[in-house]
Amino acid sequence: MGTMTSPAPRTAAPTDGSGAPEPRARARDLVKVYGSGTTAVRALDGVDVDFARGRLTAIMGPSGSGKSTLMHCLAGLDSPTSGSVVIDGQEISRLSQRRLTALRRTRVGFVFQAYNLVPTLTAAENITLPLDIARAPVDRAWFDEVVDAVGLRDRLHHRPAELSGGQQQRVACARALVSRPSIVFADEPTGNLDSRSAGEVLTFLRRSVDELDQTVVMVTHDPRAASYAHRVVFLADGRLAGELHDPTQQDILDALALAADDGPPAAGTVAPGGPRAAPDGPAGTLDGPAATPGGPSAPVGRHAAPVDPVDPVDPA
Repeated sequence: MGTMTSPAPRTAAPTDGSGAPEPRARARDLVKVYGSGTTAVRALDGVDVDFARGRLTAIMGPSGSGKSTLMHCLAGLDSPTSGSVVIDGQEISRLSQRRLTALRRTRVGFVFQAYNLVPTLTAAENITLPLDIARAPVDRAWFDEVVDAVGLRDRLHHRPAELSGGQQQRVACARALVSRPSIVFADEPTGNLDSRSAGEVLTFLRRSVDELDQTVVMVTHDPRAASYAHRVVFLADGRLAGELHDPTQQDILDALALAADDGPPAAGTVAPGGPRAAPDGPAGTLDGPAATPGGPSAPVGRHAAPVDPVDPVDPA
């Protein structure tokens, strides 16, 4: 059973061979402000957070808390106003657009609520599309392992219209993993699915971490979805408000109810239940320039403009 704790102060991850794991992604003093003057919205307000290798982390919070903005900045889909973001040991905040695109192609995977599959391609062709665009070879052994993990072996020659919603999202998950990314970001991946299909996708995301050594960061509003995670991070008003480790669905519901009743815990405090020793903290690709989301917490998969299936943030 998880116990809600305030986020602990963090230091830069060691890179000197001391034995501590290097986070797959981390943010330091991350600030994102939309607008200016009296209309400015501070979507992120000095966020410090690490995401270690081999963990499924869920990010939760009320609408406008900054959870999707945090994911967009971590994934290189949006630029922070200040602060730093590091993915796989590389600072991305100051990369040129060309180098950022290359990083997203090779080190980051994406799973979005809207699937973003090409309707004229088969499931197999959709899975390998990012590698085909990058003119990179397909590792057939890894392809087979991913396909078997998502349970789509008998659907590889079907087009999206011939697949259920859950099967389409599993194709999107396989596409995110086929290039062996350092980290996968999933934005409300079960938002369009019924409970059975959602369970299939969530089970695969957890298996991809436990059995395929992936690292997944998932934004969700659903306590059931978050209960599949090793760790749940809560945001409120653009700041980290607390976290749970190995939570049950009831743990998450209790934490959300507490936040609704009393507000987030103050910095340096522990929510009722007492402190608990946390366990050790523990790429779909994009092809074009990233566009700024339409608002402080606008999910990428919900743009009104037509969405490119390979680069969901670039309608062109």
